Amino acid sequence: MTLSLCMIVKNEEAVLKRCLESVKGVFDEIIIVDTGSEDSTKKIAYQYTDKVYDYAWQYDFSAARNYSFSLATSDYIMWLDADDVLTEKNRNSLISLKNSMDGSVNTYFLIYDVNPDGQDNSQFYFYRERIFKRSMGFLWRGAVHEYVEIDSVSVRVPVAVTHIRGEKKETGRNLMLYIRYFLSGHNPSERDKYYFAKELYENGFIKEAIYTIEDFLNGNGWIEDKISACRILADCHKQLGDENKRLSALFKSFEYAPPRPVILCEIGDYFISKSNYNQAIFWFELAIRQKDSQKEGFVLPDYGEFIPYMWLCYCYDRLGMTEKAEFYNNLAGKLKPLDKNYLYNKNYFEKVLNKKEVSDDRK
Repeated sequence: MTLSLCMIVKNEEAVLKRCLESVKGVFDEIIIVDTGSEDSTKKIAYQYTDKVYDYAWQYDFSAARNYSFSLATSDYIMWLDADDVLTEKNRNSLISLKNSMDGSVNTYFLIYDVNPDGQDNSQFYFYRERIFKRSMGFLWRGAVHEYVEIDSVSVRVPVAVTHIRGEKKETGRNLMLYIRYFLSGHNPSERDKYYFAKELYENGFIKEAIYTIEDFLNGNGWIEDKISACRILADCHKQLGDENKRLSALFKSFEYAPPRPVILCEIGDYFISKSNYNQAIFWFELAIRQKDSQKEGFVLPDYGEFIPYMWLCYCYDRLGMTEKAEFYNNLAGKLKPLDKNYLYNKNYFEKVLNKKEVSDDRK
């Protein structure tokens, strides 16, 4: 089986070389569609492939991706963004996957690892449709936050694409794309409502985000999006100073699935804001017990151990239980020994406990 890489790019000179270097030797062809770069993006692209094409931007990511797919000639097509990379381990795993393909699978879902912490720890990941059998004629849908509808044979494979965000460009771009899309007569899907609310929230339109999220939660959207929407809704109310509605939004997520560690930690944070440390401890300990409960959707591993350990450290210290606080900080340090907060706490406990020992000796 042969494999094409299809990319759409614009003004990506800062990251494109890093991406293409990381995939050297994997693909039978690389197709890069440029949607209007004004920097050296195309010059960099030509260093890796002669299949570089211009495309007049239509304010529609799906249209651009579909054009890139139409140019592919291999048995399978894989897509990447310019700020994606393959680690050496995952590059080798992808080559092994390619060598094992026999045409029986139509879609491969790969892990999308977003902004790892630099210590080989994933902070946020989910499975994303990534490789498609070309003969199936799959099409991208949606002007922004585009996706491919999968209704055929697919498998998940433990190969990760790492997404390393750079500086945020074109503030409000996706929000304006949505507004343009809706004004052109498109009725929003449930997925559109969720991502539109997310764009409103990220661009500071908090009240509008609340309204859109509440409308989305009354529909039949994907459960994982609803849980994520509850977390966004909670933060919107927090920003507006309504702590009761914040807590209600977090508890609403329990309607859709068993409690997720990230939600439980947010509830713990709510009780910390009330200086109710014992109540907060309950929720952080529950988050640890729930760390392996999530099987689908957006996974944030730190909320299953590292973050609750750090918050338990804080809570027990506030309660005057210094040795127990240090115990939880040490647990966090085993997970992330270079974390600056862990190291700060470590130094703090060494000083505090040393003073206590000196004081006890004097007695």
